[in-house]
Amino acid sequence: MSEASFAIADAHLHFFSYNYFRMLTAQRGLSATPGNIAGTLGVLGWELPDESPRVFAARWVEELDRHGVAQAALLASLPGDEGSVAEAIEAYPDRFFGYFFLNPMTDNADGVIRKALDSGLRGLCLLPAMHRFSLREARVEAAVRIASETPGSVVFVHCGLLAVGVRGKLGLASPFDMSYSNPIDLHALALRFPQLPFVVPHFGAGYLRESLILASLCPNVYFDTSSHNTWVRFLEPDLTLTDVFRKALDVAGPQRLLFGTNSTGFPAGWDRSVLDEQLAVFDALGLNTEDRASILGGNLRRLLGNVPTGASAGARPIS
Repeated sequence: MSEASFAIADAHLHFFSYNYFRMLTAQRGLSATPGNIAGTLGVLGWELPDESPRVFAARWVEELDRHGVAQAALLASLPGDEGSVAEAIEAYPDRFFGYFFLNPMTDNADGVIRKALDSGLRGLCLLPAMHRFSLREARVEAAVRIASETPGSVVFVHCGLLAVGVRGKLGLASPFDMSYSNPIDLHALALRFPQLPFVVPHFGAGYLRESLILASLCPNVYFDTSSHNTWVRFLEPDLTLTDVFRKALDVAGPQRLLFGTNSTGFPAGWDRSVLDEQLAVFDALGLNTEDRASILGGNLRRLLGNVPTGASAGARPIS
């Protein structure tokens, strides 16, 4: 097909801030001194981010510009790091959306949600398997209700396979409970809040059938396409990522798919290989220009109401 210019928006980019590594260092049982924090990064083989979230955000802007990416949803990947992402989006409101992880079972959850949303964050992220709670809990509904009262918000719910490589490399325990990972558990909640978008990353990360059933019943459920989706190796018969996209497009349509990479930190930077892999899938499926543009950024902007402006917005030719 001929080249078209798409303003790409990455729906899944982890903002591993200095404070994030401070908290991880404390979880290792070490005092969060600069030396110990640097030691945590050394174990991982990653670069130490600047202590200022604004400076670290500028590093990400430079990286996204290098790849021609207009915008990205930044995830505060540990509860308690909402402030880092809030500073990043305050510094670059036309480039970033802010998401934050929350354990809704904690006593101060309602206050944390309100403060995060008031600071400009848009995505409430739930990890039922990590924090060991059922999506049927009353406190979960209360948290989601707060998000539903804030226009332009979404609820991101990680289902399926959950493996946090950072924790494994640092020797930190991951006592996850996969019995809380089934996307079907989201059905009643999504029905209860029909105007609120719910985003299931990685097509349900192994629960493809259940995710497709959920999306067929709830038009407010979206899929985030992020990562290389290696969970496909668990599917029978052997399906490819092209098969997964074909099924997702058949059930949810192109307007409910959100391109993402699951990029993390530096020196790796933005994972261009995910984009290349998914563009090859689009070619294999014969996806038209309009649908590609929707998946690669238009849908995320439509949900969150942010349109890139100016020359720095990162539109680039994508074949």
